Amino acid sequence: MSSACRDGRKRETQRSMRKKGLIRTANLLPRLWTGLSRGIGQAVDVVLGLADEESRTLFLVGGGLRDLMLGRGQVDIDLVGEGEMRSLAEAAATALGGRWVEHRAFGTVTVEGQDFRLDLAMARAETYARPGALPWVRPASIGEDLARRDFTINAMALALCGRQRGQLLDPFDGRGDIARGLVRVLHDRSFIDDATRIVRAVRYETRFGFAIEEKTLALLKRDLGYVDTISGARLQHDLLRLLAEDEPEKGLLRCQELGVLAAIHKALRFDDELAVAFRRARRPGQAPAPPQPELYLALLGTRLSPADAGAIALRLALSKRQRQALEGAAELGQLLPWLSRADIRPSQVVERLETYPLLAVDAWALAAQQSAAGEELGRYLAEWRYVKPSLDGRALARLGVARGSLMGGVLRLLKAARLDGQASSRQDEVELVRAVLAGRVEVPGAEAGE
Repeated sequence: MSSACRDGRKRETQRSMRKKGLIRTANLLPRLWTGLSRGIGQAVDVVLGLADEESRTLFLVGGGLRDLMLGRGQVDIDLVGEGEMRSLAEAAATALGGRWVEHRAFGTVTVEGQDFRLDLAMARAETYARPGALPWVRPASIGEDLARRDFTINAMALALCGRQRGQLLDPFDGRGDIARGLVRVLHDRSFIDDATRIVRAVRYETRFGFAIEEKTLALLKRDLGYVDTISGARLQHDLLRLLAEDEPEKGLLRCQELGVLAAIHKALRFDDELAVAFRRARRPGQAPAPPQPELYLALLGTRLSPADAGAIALRLALSKRQRQALEGAAELGQLLPWLSRADIRPSQVVERLETYPLLAVDAWALAAQQSAAGEELGRYLAEWRYVKPSLDGRALARLGVARGSLMGGVLRLLKAARLDGQASSRQDEVELVRAVLAGRVEVPGAEAGE
């Protein structure tokens, strides 16, 4: 995207924000309670009451507060307080008839029940021993906790109880950056410490229609090489979160423009045609159901060689299903010239495509929709893969077909005849079987003498 386009988008965002207005600080608490479901609202009320009894202050922080300010409906409830959270979580779980799970590495405790889930986190400071390493964590003040965060729009805290109730802590002007429509890091080493923030910056920029702030953008470009310091599992996590966005193609196009995809792997790329395929994957006109992330991965695989797909699957530590989608699409791409031929039969198409993951076939049907190969792939998905002969094994046995390789071969022969229009009824199939038994039709793959 050109700088002029980004500037135009930024101005439009700012006009929209000024027109709608941020939620005023005095209205944040009422707005929060209005947006909570009954179960979560009751759980938060119990937790805050217990915190008040201990004279503790709990804060709403991070993305939940950001989304509350943007008026984005129900928000995630992440509560932070100074000091350990375990005793408060235990008391809350008991009062709510729920359970609690402690995550000691980060001083976080999850309290959950049938209709609620809350994360209670200890305010903490973080130190990075080296670029890309998981941070060393120590207890800290709420101010230090905000200073460790990724972007100013996530570095605010709203006190929900105690003497500070209703007070907004905003040491880095996150509220101002929301109003200006900017994604800004807190310090110059932010992307060096944790290069997953590079993908996150693009995700926020495209989700909210914001712009990455000028200096932050320069730091992002400077620090692209630090993507190599991030483990495959962590990179996979942030890429899948990008793919889970409502319109992930926007973020991927921006990642392509900024060189983020190439920083993950030199062969990984995204283009306008693939963006169209992503939009098709959401099936316009049908009931909204977000595509599986694996389908998006398979679409990315349509731009890769099998070797590059394997290398990227290894770099991102993909699961078996994810790897099959990505690698299967890359391998299927080599079959497209054959699928474009005019002399192939439906049975041949089915025989070849049945060996590929269905997600890979679906991806290429979307990516090559306007081509001859795309038409074959579409018919396979919509019709041909469901075709079965009317006769089953028991019916064949009654006709005198011996069990074993012959019966398997006859079933395949009947399916091919159905697909290729050589048999259109049960009686047609019976006649074909009789021709086999009479020796007039050979069955490929059947052992002699059966």
